[in-house]
Amino acid sequence: MTDSYRIRGGLAAGLGGARAGNSEVALPKGALRPIELATGAVLGGATVGLVTVGSLVPFAAALQLVAAVPIGLLAHRYRFRTQLATAIAATLVTFVAAGLLAAENLVGVAIIGGIVGTVKRRRGGLPAVVVLSTLAGTIMAGLTVGLLLVFARSRHLLFDAIRNSAKGLENIAARQSSLEPLGRAVADFTDTVLHWWWAFVGGGIIAAMVVSGVVSWFVLGSVLDRLTWLPGRNDLLDAPEDDRPVAPLPVTLRDVTFRYQGARTEALSGIDLTVDIGEFVAIVGHNGSGKSTLTRILAGRPPTGGTVTRPGAAGLGVRGGTAMVLQRPESQTLGVLVADDVVWGLPTEYAAEVDIEGLLAEVGLAGMGGRETATLSGGQQQRLAVAAALARQPTLLIADEATSMIDPEGRQELVALLAALPRRHPMAVVLVTHHEADAAAADRVVHLAGGRSVEHLPAWPRPMSDPRQRPMGETILELRGVGHTYNRGTPWEAPALHGIDLDVRRGEALLIVGGNGSGKSTLAWIMAGLTQPSTGSCDLHEFTRIRPVHKRIGAVQLAFQHSRLQLQRQTVGEEIEDWGGRGTYAVAKALDAVGLDRALASRSIEELSGGQAKRVVLAAIVASHPQVVVLDEPLAGLDPEGRAGVVDLLARLRNSGLTLIVISHDVADMEAVCDRTVHLRDGRLVENDAAPAAFGSHDVSGGVR
Repeated sequence: MTDSYRIRGGLAAGLGGARAGNSEVALPKGALRPIELATGAVLGGATVGLVTVGSLVPFAAALQLVAAVPIGLLAHRYRFRTQLATAIAATLVTFVAAGLLAAENLVGVAIIGGIVGTVKRRRGGLPAVVVLSTLAGTIMAGLTVGLLLVFARSRHLLFDAIRNSAKGLENIAARQSSLEPLGRAVADFTDTVLHWWWAFVGGGIIAAMVVSGVVSWFVLGSVLDRLTWLPGRNDLLDAPEDDRPVAPLPVTLRDVTFRYQGARTEALSGIDLTVDIGEFVAIVGHNGSGKSTLTRILAGRPPTGGTVTRPGAAGLGVRGGTAMVLQRPESQTLGVLVADDVVWGLPTEYAAEVDIEGLLAEVGLAGMGGRETATLSGGQQQRLAVAAALARQPTLLIADEATSMIDPEGRQELVALLAALPRRHPMAVVLVTHHEADAAAADRVVHLAGGRSVEHLPAWPRPMSDPRQRPMGETILELRGVGHTYNRGTPWEAPALHGIDLDVRRGEALLIVGGNGSGKSTLAWIMAGLTQPSTGSCDLHEFTRIRPVHKRIGAVQLAFQHSRLQLQRQTVGEEIEDWGGRGTYAVAKALDAVGLDRALASRSIEELSGGQAKRVVLAAIVASHPQVVVLDEPLAGLDPEGRAGVVDLLARLRNSGLTLIVISHDVADMEAVCDRTVHLRDGRLVENDAAPAAFGSHDVSGGVR
């Protein structure tokens, strides 16, 4: 068994590092772990791209100045073995892609990045960088001089070319008496350098390495210092080595308790559970109830209290062991083509045995093996993740919130697929969800609340319709004939939108609904001005003039489906200030607008729940004073309490006069706050359900043409 065979399972742990805050933790021993391979592949690939583009593209050489950052980050958080493997692989790829000179540049970048990152991790200082740079320069100088000695003919040929060039320059300079001394000096200096070439070459390399190391210590080092607040190694799925044969089922938990390091309370307490082959078990609970912690225990992480018994090792990511399907579909799609993704990470001998077409047919993707994974909808990507899991012939399949990011129809189909698997294969399926409806097909349902098993979850009221408090104004956003095709004019072009005509009025809350792959997110990016449509126009009506929205970036703000992707600063307050909320009062006012405690301003972004992260993004957007806000799936991934809170927040923002465009497939919840609903299907507006406005004279119909 090879480590590459286990990468897909290891990726579930996320791309983390070996530091947590400012405290260093013990690095692993032995062969490279899956997460080290995965992180090295990502950061090494970034380094290759920067060096290659910097070497080949005119005026892009400056990219090589930042190419040391990925390697520096890798060295800052991982052991030397990871750095070395990444540097070797990246150098070989760069040599194939861009030639010898680019490969040499990458070696230098890797050495400097590795030195600075390692010294930072070990809490060293500038003297350590100077010593290591001198040592590295000496080694490189020795290798270079040695190669020039071995390949003497090539050296003489090179030196003759240099000497002839200097001689030619001297002859040209001799034509002007004033320049003759300069030409003679150049020729004499060239002769001296070529006579003592080993000293100049070796010394120059050493000096260059030392200077580069010192400069990088201040430049790259400052970048790494700014990144130290990021979470350390994400070991949520880490488990001790288990030398037993892989046999995850039956697994029995008795009085299991788990408390994360530094936490004041237990994430799980007194859990009794048995899962055996042939079962479909649903674990249902609200955000923070302990669902994901329980899946980590089932996947092999030892509890802090109680006992977990199973006949063998959990075997996360290993053939016949435990497989996981995660919440975000795109985060688990690794291959370029659908068929490649099914067997990604499998050793060749195992991959050859996989019936790819049979697995794709089983999960409802028959005949799609040749399609690019980027063209799949969210529901299709989740089905692909199930196929990839089945390729490893798992005994235990855990679907952790796998239904939360897809539309209702796709959710029902995915649950039906998961429920059928234990009847067709010798395996068990555990579905983790906060949707009670998803658990209807389960053989057993485990309800979690506050880390404990309960009979029933507390009920949360559905959002109530909030009456409009002020009339809407004239048209603020106008779309005419909007169409968009990705990769237009290439063999890979993919139409996403066709002939969209739509008016949005000032102060309106518009709901745009549609299934996964209907074009909702593409439309959201066009309305925010972040994507220019292939055909048609999207114009912003300001008070005195009409302008294309892509020329007024910031006037229409977009709240991403995954809020964490928009939060780039260390604390909540810094994030809001970065968007335009200057000063303590402005930050406090923005937090008040979204119903968050002002004390949250000093909280780390990493400590926010999913619902809090969405509110912080909205607070930052409010602080930027946009004219329109587009929200892409604002309820995705939230439990009933979080959903009700976001709907209530949007109602308050609408009643304050802000124009809202909500992209969602959660029609039942969002219609409580939205004035009008339009429907997208296959990139086209197919109907318009108009609701009467609260203010009778202000009709909301007629938006779709």
